[in-house]
Amino acid sequence: MRVHLCLAHMSGNEMKFIQEAFDTNWVVPLGPNVNAFEADLEAFVEHDRHVVALASGTAALHLALVGLGVTCGDEVICQSMTFSASANPIVYQGATPVFVDSEPDTWNMDPTLLERAIRDRVAIMGRKPKAIIPVHLYGMPARMDDIMAIARHYAIPVVEDAAEGLGSRYCDHEVGTFGDYGIMSFNGNKMITTSGGGALICPSAEQKQRTMFLATQAREPVPYYLHKEIGYNYRMSNICAGIGRGQMTILRDHLAWHRHLCDRYVELLGDIDGITVHTNPDNRFESNFWLNTILVDPVKTGGVDHEQLRLALEAANIECRPLWKPMHTQPVFSGAPAYVNGVSEQLFGQGLCLPSGPCVTDDDVTRIASIIKGLVK
Repeated sequence: MRVHLCLAHMSGNEMKFIQEAFDTNWVVPLGPNVNAFEADLEAFVEHDRHVVALASGTAALHLALVGLGVTCGDEVICQSMTFSASANPIVYQGATPVFVDSEPDTWNMDPTLLERAIRDRVAIMGRKPKAIIPVHLYGMPARMDDIMAIARHYAIPVVEDAAEGLGSRYCDHEVGTFGDYGIMSFNGNKMITTSGGGALICPSAEQKQRTMFLATQAREPVPYYLHKEIGYNYRMSNICAGIGRGQMTILRDHLAWHRHLCDRYVELLGDIDGITVHTNPDNRFESNFWLNTILVDPVKTGGVDHEQLRLALEAANIECRPLWKPMHTQPVFSGAPAYVNGVSEQLFGQGLCLPSGPCVTDDDVTRIASIIKGLVK
């Protein structure tokens, strides 16, 4: 049987909420499940934040940039080591992404490079970037104290891309709640799923109402269809929200299992020269380990690299994936400014994502580790 990278896992409660939606004919992008799912998420993230359930994490990021007034000609600083959905909404608004490389401990945005990029863009453009988008990569929290200190110093809003970070904490603080906005994703392979979907964490009830207005085609509250602004069809359906409500009942179980698998990978691979399991840098970090990841140094493994490991695991019907290819190396962003230090390119050249999540068993991890050990030896 194939071991998948990260499969959705159902609680058994999802159908109850879905059936309620069918029984009451609430099958549209509004309804009791949407309201209840948002309330569940608000209770989980705490810190008096307000959540809007949306069609995707990308939609959430797009609406955050709209809410911050990002428009044509602006620049937005974005972490380079990430999936393209972190950067694409910048372009939707006619703005230019400015990519910032990673630091080696968390693999996330390097605060030193961030400040250098801000100063340089001000010198070149004569104005500050309009926003900063750090990412909590594979669930590992970014250095949000340093990033937020820099953002406050230059008075630049922060949009946290926590699409991979649901349940991760930094300094005992839920990721997605440090910045002006936070992004969640509930795609099929995330910590919990709504089939497809996402959410925007807002700083106030007013911003939540504004986001819901824009996400429902910006229709004015009059009896006929009146539109004074451009809106979007971005609301989550009541059916998908029903899945989300069921998933929330097992979120903490999922978090515990992802972290358990990380401990198993460390236990089984930690003594192999040239194989490094990515773990929390210190006790301020509490990753959800959405995907457990390793670095493979061929100099220390006798020439075995991460691609050879991936192919060997694939031959054993085990799905693995290289790390994200940095955005500053993507052809579609070849003209974008970038502030690099070589870290993300080195990570991409050595990194591998290993199977994670509730559908991965201890026996699966033992088999994965055995194949890696056999190849490296």
